[in-house]
Amino acid sequence: MNVDPVEQARSSTDFFAPLVPGQLGCVFDHAAADLVVGHIDVTENLIAGTGFLFAPAVIALADTCAAIGCGITIPAGSSFTTIELKSNFLSSARMGERVVCRCTPQHLGRQTQVWDAEVVNDTTGRTMALFRCTQM
Repeated sequence: MNVDPVEQARSSTDFFAPLVPGQLGCVFDHAAADLVVGHIDVTENLIAGTGFLFAPAVIALADTCAAIGCGITIPAGSSFTTIELKSNFLSSARMGERVVCRCTPQHLGRQTQVWDAEVVNDTTGRTMALFRCTQM
C-alpha cells in the first residue's frame, strides 16, 4: 500500500509530538522509503550556553528521520533499533533559524539498514552536520 509522503510525514509528526523529538520541535515534511525530510525551527529553549543550537537536537532530528524511513521499509509489525550513529558537525544555527534534515537510505539489507542525513541551516544555506546511522 502506497501512502502519500506528506500524509505519512504528518502522521509521524503526530506520533512523535509527545515524545522527545516532538518536545524538541521536530516536524516531518516528507516521509517515503527513499527520502525523509524534517525540520526544527530554533527556539530559545533549544539554545545551548554558547548561543547556538544544542547539538543533541540535531542528532534527534536526524536519528528520528532515519527511524521513520526504516519503519516505512520494514514489514508491518516488525521492530528495529539504532545500533550505531555518527555525526560530524560543520556549523550551527541560532534562535529564529530553521534547520532542515534530508535523510536517505544507503543500504536496505535483510537485517540492517544504513541511513545518511545532511542537516542544513535553511536560513544560511550552510551544511550543519553529516549524519550516518545503522538500524537493526
